[in-house]
Amino acid sequence: MIEKLIVRPEIALDQFLPIFIESTLVLVFGVGYAAIITLSKMGYSSKKWMPVGYLFWALQTYFLYDFSMLIQSNHFTLKVMMVTMVAYLFVPHLYFYLISAGDARYDTKEDENMQDTKLKEETHG
Repeated sequence: MIEKLIVRPEIALDQFLPIFIESTLVLVFGVGYAAIITLSKMGYSSKKWMPVGYLFWALQTYFLYDFSMLIQSNHFTLKVMMVTMVAYLFVPHLYFYLISAGDARYDTKEDENMQDTKLKEETHG
């Protein structure tokens, strides 16, 4: 039986620290982006901070690209990561929209139920 062998380029030992730092920055800027946008949308911080969140997203995308170059990712993997980053740009907005729409929908139904209950009490009471 012939074993399948995957040939990957070796990462130079002198590249370990830059790879580690850039992958850490991807995580830090990603969490910063999500936190700033979410807190701004929820009203816990000013909307003036939203451009800083977008700057964090841009920095995260840059460091992810540079990180993928350092580890010698193939072109398909690089494209998938960049498409994922574009999707990540919209995830906090989508999450906040869904939460707001759900709250609005169920608050409206709750108000209608309360009005129906009051009307029944007035007519029968």
